[in-house]
Amino acid sequence: MADIDKLTEELKQTRDELNLKIHLGSMDAKQTWEKLQADWNTFAEKAELGRTSDNVDAAVETLGEELKKGYERLKNAL
Repeated sequence: MADIDKLTEELKQTRDELNLKIHLGSMDAKQTWEKLQADWNTFAEKAELGRTSDNVDAAVETLGEELKKGYERLKNAL
C-alpha cells in the first residue's frame, strides 16, 4: 500500500505543476489535460477504495502508471 501512497503523492505533485503550466499551453495541451483529469478522478477513486481493502488492485497501479506517463508527455510538450 505504501507504493500506492507514494505514486499518489508523485501524481498529485506533477498534476499541480502541470495545472500551473497549462494556462499558458496550447489547445492541444488543454485537451490532453482534460483527458488526464478524467483519468486522475478515476485513479483517485480506485486508489481510495484500495486503501480500504486488504488488496490493492493491480488495475489501480496500472492506471497510476499510465497517468504518470501521460503527465510526463504533457510536461515535455510544454
